[in-house]
Amino acid sequence: MKVITIKQPFATLIAEGLKRYEFRTWKTKYRGDILIHAGKSVDKKAMKKFTSLGLSYPTGCILAKATITDCVAIDDKMKKKLNLEDPLVYSGVVKDSS
Repeated sequence: MKVITIKQPFATLIAEGLKRYEFRTWKTKYRGDILIHAGKSVDKKAMKKFTSLGLSYPTGCILAKATITDCVAIDDKMKKKLNLEDPLVYSGVVKDSS
Protein backbone atom coordinates (compact mmCIF):
# COMPACT_ATOMS: atom_id res chain seq x y z
CA MET A 1 0.00 0.00 0.00
CA LYS A 2 1.19 3.52 -0.76
CA VAL A 3 2.02 5.96 2.05
CA ILE A 4 2.21 9.75 2.13
CA THR A 5 4.07 11.61 4.87
CA ILE A 6 2.36 14.76 6.09
CA LYS A 7 3.50 17.18 8.80
CA GLN A 8 1.48 17.64 11.94
CA PRO A 9 -1.08 19.06 12.58
CA PHE A 10 -2.27 18.40 9.04
CA ALA A 11 -1.93 14.61 9.27
CA THR A 12 -4.27 14.54 12.27
CA LEU A 13 -6.72 16.93 10.61
CA ILE A 14 -6.92 14.52 7.66
CA ALA A 15 -7.25 11.49 9.95
CA GLU A 16 -10.09 13.19 11.84
CA GLY A 17 -11.90 14.09 8.61
CA LEU A 18 -11.45 17.83 9.16
CA LYS A 19 -9.15 18.34 6.16
CA ARG A 20 -10.36 16.73 2.95
CA TYR A 21 -7.75 18.18 0.60
CA GLU A 22 -3.97 17.86 0.66
CA PHE A 23 -1.77 20.21 -1.36
CA ARG A 24 1.31 19.23 -3.32
CA THR A 25 3.34 20.92 -6.02
CA TRP A 26 3.23 17.73 -8.09
CA LYS A 27 0.42 15.85 -9.80
CA THR A 28 -0.41 12.20 -9.30
CA LYS A 29 -2.28 9.79 -11.53
CA TYR A 30 -2.73 7.42 -8.60
CA ARG A 31 -6.28 6.86 -7.33
CA GLY A 32 -7.05 4.60 -4.43
CA ASP A 33 -6.22 3.94 -0.82
CA ILE A 34 -3.21 5.55 0.83
CA LEU A 35 -1.89 5.52 4.37
CA ILE A 36 -1.41 8.84 6.16
CA HIS A 37 1.95 8.94 7.94
CA ALA A 38 2.53 11.72 10.46
CA GLY A 39 6.10 12.80 9.86
CA LYS A 40 8.48 13.67 12.65
CA SER A 41 8.56 17.34 11.68
CA VAL A 42 5.83 19.68 12.90
CA ASP A 43 4.53 22.98 11.54
CA LYS A 44 4.78 24.94 14.80
CA LYS A 45 2.77 27.94 13.57
CA ALA A 46 -0.07 25.68 12.42
CA MET A 47 0.05 23.68 15.68
CA LYS A 48 -0.75 26.88 17.61
CA LYS A 49 -3.67 27.53 15.28
CA PHE A 50 -5.24 24.12 15.95
CA THR A 51 -4.54 23.57 19.68
CA SER A 52 -8.08 24.72 20.47
CA LEU A 53 -9.42 21.58 18.77
CA GLY A 54 -8.12 19.45 21.64
CA LEU A 55 -6.72 16.76 19.34
CA SER A 56 -3.66 14.57 19.79
CA TYR A 57 -0.87 15.17 17.27
CA PRO A 58 1.45 12.14 17.35
CA THR A 59 4.50 12.05 15.09
CA GLY A 60 6.42 9.29 13.33
CA CYS A 61 3.48 6.93 12.87
CA ILE A 62 0.66 5.87 10.56
CA LEU A 63 -2.55 7.65 11.59
CA ALA A 64 -5.17 6.67 9.07
CA LYS A 65 -6.09 5.32 5.68
CA ALA A 66 -7.51 7.74 3.12
CA THR A 67 -8.57 7.47 -0.49
CA ILE A 68 -7.26 9.62 -3.31
CA THR A 69 -10.18 10.23 -5.64
CA ASP A 70 -8.92 13.11 -7.76
CA CYS A 71 -6.10 15.55 -8.39
CA VAL A 72 -7.21 19.10 -9.10
CA ALA A 73 -5.49 22.37 -9.86
CA ILE A 74 -5.92 25.09 -7.28
CA ASP A 75 -7.48 27.96 -9.20
CA ASP A 76 -9.49 30.92 -7.89
CA LYS A 77 -12.74 28.92 -7.94
CA MET A 78 -11.19 26.12 -5.87
CA LYS A 79 -9.63 28.61 -3.44
CA LYS A 80 -13.05 30.14 -2.79
CA LYS A 81 -14.58 26.68 -2.32
CA LEU A 82 -11.90 25.74 0.22
CA ASN A 83 -12.25 28.96 2.18
CA LEU A 84 -16.03 28.53 2.30
CA GLU A 85 -15.77 24.87 3.30
CA ASP A 86 -13.67 25.48 6.40
CA PRO A 87 -11.98 28.84 6.98
CA LEU A 88 -10.06 27.55 10.01
CA VAL A 89 -8.51 24.61 8.18
CA TYR A 90 -7.90 26.24 4.80
CA SER A 91 -7.20 29.89 5.60
CA GLY A 92 -3.51 30.58 5.39
CA VAL A 93 -2.97 27.31 3.55
CA VAL A 94 -4.56 28.53 0.35
CA LYS A 95 -4.64 32.29 0.04
CA ASP A 96 -7.66 33.81 -1.68
CA SER A 97 -6.32 36.00 -4.46
CA SER A 98 -9.54 37.99 -4.94
